Amino acid sequence: MAMAETTLAVAAPVLILLGPPGAGKGTQARMIEEKFGMVQLSTGDLLRAAVKQGTDAGNRAKAVMEAGGLVSDDIVIAILRDRLADRDTEQGVILDGFPRTTRQAEALDLLLAEREQKIDAAISLEVDDGEMVTRISGRFTCAGCGEGYHDSFKAPKTAGICDSCGGTDMIRRADDTAETVSSRLAAYHAQTAPLAQYYADRGALHRVPAMGAIADVAERLDAIVTATRG
Repeated sequence: MAMAETTLAVAAPVLILLGPPGAGKGTQARMIEEKFGMVQLSTGDLLRAAVKQGTDAGNRAKAVMEAGGLVSDDIVIAILRDRLADRDTEQGVILDGFPRTTRQAEALDLLLAEREQKIDAAISLEVDDGEMVTRISGRFTCAGCGEGYHDSFKAPKTAGICDSCGGTDMIRRADDTAETVSSRLAAYHAQTAPLAQYYADRGALHRVPAMGAIADVAERLDAIVTATRG
């Protein structure tokens, strides 16, 4: 008598995107979402959604935030646990903004172990600090329509006039000065170095140069994501 075939369920891949502000994490995450059907999970978005939905963890987070405190790792993990149970995460998730410390990474490992999952790849978008200062400090936006520009890479065709809507009100973020960007990069490297080592020790770290063309970076990430899916 023929034996019935058994199909083993493959755990949905879990990726972490590491990289300083301006490295292109959001852009690359959206491209991965579109190509592979995965879901980007940002800590800030998760917190806001949980509070709005009035979940138990969301109500705990709301109380802490209204009191002016910092939401604990336990609450963030609880919110993430709830979100991973949603059907739209079955093709995999991309974590952006969490974990930020090795303690959070250990808590995340325990959560994933409960679900018979693991971190399949921690992808570090590697940048050149000097070039990043130029990239971020030179950007500005049309206040009217939100079109983005840059002093060096994408100036309006006519100086001071938006190509899209013809507006003349251009704005720059107050924290996009060269000095502020340099400080943010230094803080990021100090905070992330132990986390990168944590995942390197587990054979999950992938370093991807992120200063090139968006399409070139995306191609490298596609290869990593494809490998995690067997």
